[in-house]
Amino acid sequence: MTRPPTAAQRRIVDAADPVTGRLRGTEAQLAALVKRGLAFRHPRPPRDHFLTPAGHRLREDPGTPGPAGAPGPAGDARASAPAAAGVFAARIGGEEAAEEGPARRREVRSAWQGLLELRRMTRPDGATGLPCAWERTHLVQAAALALEAAGHRPARAEGGGYRVRATPQPEAVAVHEPDPAALRACAATLEEAGWQAGEHTQPRTGVRYVLASPRRT
Repeated sequence: MTRPPTAAQRRIVDAADPVTGRLRGTEAQLAALVKRGLAFRHPRPPRDHFLTPAGHRLREDPGTPGPAGAPGPAGDARASAPAAAGVFAARIGGEEAAEEGPARRREVRSAWQGLLELRRMTRPDGATGLPCAWERTHLVQAAALALEAAGHRPARAEGGGYRVRATPQPEAVAVHEPDPAALRACAATLEEAGWQAGEHTQPRTGVRYVLASPRRT
């Protein structure tokens, strides 16, 4: 059985960039995380270290052991897991208390730039136009980040604004917005961000929504 990570290793994992999973530490510390399967070293310069899916699971669920896993792009399947205190989380809509103002806009802009950098670093051609593996395993958060970064307004606990929700379909999220024009604008934003988005109607209620999936090509 793999030994649990040390307290120092846990601190490095917990301090990883919330979007890209980029790690900071000494070469020895990062090499130890790679050996445990919690991190991988990117093959392209500057050859930074990033969390593996096992590393993300360890950070997002403190009770999860850190089994060795194959190095690869960061991400896991907990798209809508609550963020830990102090960790950035995109607004999916419906949050009770949502901070506004310049500080939040800076956080969103930084997170979006970090995501574009992750796209660049995980594609052989360095392009940023298509979603990366992290986005495919964090669909709700990824779609919400694209919307919030473009200036769309997330819904409060009650009232208008977008709401991003998981769906039973693989690699698809639903975006709800009561304003038809705003709903179309959300679809356009996701298309520009590398998603395939189309409007649909709920059969029983007649409510329009957007179904969006990250494009592969």
